Amino acid sequence: MHPPEILVLTSMIQPAERAALDAIFTTHGPLGSAALDALLAARGDRILGIATSGRELLDSALLAKLPALRIVACFSAGIDRIDTAALAARGIALTNTSAVLAEEVADLAMALAVMARRRLVAADAHVRSGAWASGQGFAFGRSLQGARMGLLGFGHIGAAIARRAAAAGLALRYCTRTQRPGLNLPFHATPLALAQDSDILVVATTGGAANRNLVDEATLRALGPHGTLVNIARGEVVEEAALLAALADGGLGSAGLDVFLNEPKVDPRFAVLPNVVLAPHIASATVETRSAMGVHVVQSLRAALLAA
Repeated sequence: MHPPEILVLTSMIQPAERAALDAIFTTHGPLGSAALDALLAARGDRILGIATSGRELLDSALLAKLPALRIVACFSAGIDRIDTAALAARGIALTNTSAVLAEEVADLAMALAVMARRRLVAADAHVRSGAWASGQGFAFGRSLQGARMGLLGFGHIGAAIARRAAAAGLALRYCTRTQRPGLNLPFHATPLALAQDSDILVVATTGGAANRNLVDEATLRALGPHGTLVNIARGEVVEEAALLAALADGGLGSAGLDVFLNEPKVDPRFAVLPNVVLAPHIASATVETRSAMGVHVVQSLRAALLAA
């Protein structure tokens, strides 16, 4: 009996986990568009599973060429580029790695908050440049102690951030589409209301068209000149032009950003702002967590396609 055939759309799966996929399944990809079209024309009816990530588009047109598909295993938390409605209509299973990567992403969210409020990038430059040695002073940052942190989104990642923030002495509040029963934190029905009651706003919600510019100009400016925005979700969730303007004119105090609207082509205006910390979408990017994410993809495909 031949191993089940799967389509690999992402190159993000690390070598050991990719080797595991190759040992268990007949794998195809990643492929360029022409080669992918040829594969789907020849063997699309034999593909039972897909390994993808939040970066690859998996739309209804592609899914229509895979009539035998049973599972999509996503190597990320974000699934906004996957046509989930098309999967649901056909009863195709979908897994992601949000629970696997939550702790790692939460660590970076807290690091970005600390770095932005304590001005650690500027402090590093102050030492390296010799300014400290020459007797120049360094402007004070803003404390996290007792600050109000608003969490926009409270899934696996939001909950992991909340645990860290509570231990660090921050006062928490949150905003989700519907209030969470049993979650004993102040709830706000809109991002604007959350920002008005926060010193630090952490964006930990899903991306996609439905949440585009969810954090708009009014929300950003509601944080005020001493407020901080942290985004570890998706770039499109924050109105980027408004963010740049608020950081530049002092309407917003600081920001820590791991995601951007047109990444990796980040707007060059960010690079000259002294009150922003920039990271290249690395929230889950550690050796240990990326390996665990790959293991989750392998296990998901194995359970769906090789279960007795």
